Formats: sequence, C-alpha cells, structure tokens
Amino acid sequence: MRLSVVAVALLLPLAAAVLASAEQFDFFYLVQQWPGSFCDTQQGCCFPDSGKPAAEFGIHGLWPNYAQCRSSAGEVGLVDMGVMRRKKCWPEYCDDGKPLSLWEIKDLVKQLDQSWPTLSCKSGKSMEFWSYEWRKHGTCSDLGQHDYFAAALALKSRHNLTAILADAGIVPSDDDTYFLSSISDAIAEGTGFKANLECNRDKSGETQLFQVYQCVDRSGNSLIDCPLPMQGKCRDRVKLPPFVGDRELAVADTSAARAAG
Repeated sequence: MRLSVVAVALLLPLAAAVLASAEQFDFFYLVQQWPGSFCDTQQGCCFPDSGKPAAEFGIHGLWPNYAQCRSSAGEVGLVDMGVMRRKKCWPEYCDDGKPLSLWEIKDLVKQLDQSWPTLSCKSGKSMEFWSYEWRKHGTCSDLGQHDYFAAALALKSRHNLTAILADAGIVPSDDDTYFLSSISDAIAEGTGFKANLECNRDKSGETQLFQVYQCVDRSGNSLIDCPLPMQGKCRDRVKLPPFVGDRELAVADTSAARAAG
C-alpha cells in the first residue's frame, strides 16, 4: 500500500507536466508569405538549394499561439505586432533535445521543397529552415515531426491563397494597388474564415502584402476565425509585387543599363 502511495506521488508531477504541455497554447497560426514581397525589399532574397520557388504563397511556419498575449507580470490583452515581440504571445523552444530528423519527413521533402522553401540568404538550405521552424515552434505543437509538417502542407493545399486572390482579381502587378479590405474579404470568402494580414515595405518604401496569418484549431486540422486581431503594418491600399528574384533583377538592371547606354 505504501509503495502504491509513493508511486502515485511520484507520477503526479509528471502528469501535471504533461497536462500543462497539452494546454500551453490556444490555436495555431499557419503563416504564408508572398515571395515577391520577401524579395522586393532592401534585404533582397536568395533561392534555395532546390531552385527558384513557384510564384505562389509559401509556408513560413505553423506556430502555436496564445489567444491573449502575456507580460512577465501575467497581464493579458490584444496588441500590435511590435508588442507581440515584447510580450509572451506564443510558446517557443519547448524541447531543444528533439532536433528535426530528415528520416521522419523523408516522404514529405518533395512537397516541402515546393510549398515551404526558404528565401533567406543566410544558408539557402531549406532543411535548415524546416529544422529551425520545428525547433522553435514545432516542439510546442503537441504533434510529432511528420504530423506537424504534414498538417501545414495539407492546410496550404486545401486553401490555395494565390488562386483565391486571383479569382477576386487580385494578381501580382508592378503598378496596381489593392484595398486591404478587398484582400481580407477575398480570403474570408475563399476559405470561410477571417485571417490576419502583415505588410512590409518595398525598396521604394511602398506598402506591400507580405504574410497571411490563417488561424487553425489546436488539432492542426481545421481553419478557424482568428481570435487575436493584429495590426500588421498595413495601409488601406497595398501592392502585390511580381516574384522576381535578385538574380533576375540583376539581369534586368544590366539589360536596362545597356539599353539606356
């Protein structure tokens, strides 16, 4: 009897830890970025080792998130993106002892190359990008490695943002701008759920649509309306620039210079 009591006492902290882990976030953000807006900045972009990605929204990550941001003092509230980075709005790095194994996702690599490419010039290796996303966000997802990446791929495939916007007449252009509300409405109509939008600035300082944050239930299977409004540095009208990588830009600039000369 005494041994049973001791065993239960020893198991209680472990059970509490598992329960706390399972309850540490409220929903996922499926974050997809427009490659034209990633590249058309002062920083520019580089193509991954798998070659130039398609001109379509690509996955940035599947991020566990809290419905309300928390400060170190425990206060909660709805905040803009700057505050999100200063407060605790998501769990991260939940298990650094679980690095991503290529063996676990070997059957997904082709899809990942197409739908989750890196455009960063830091390494150009998509596997390093996926490993970082798994380490920072995936380890907090309550999903295994294969299930985590498969869930993001399935969600992207089910809701093709590039096609949804094109059906609403919102297509990449060097000159046209679009009402942010029209983009938001098109995504809501095409997917059935409201999303959050983030913008950045191009080389000329103009506002362009950068990332779409679609909210996903805790299982990672279904979209939901976003419970956390976001101020994503957007204006009333934004651009959706064509996807032209730095390599093509260099060729175009050289050709233009020759023509001018």
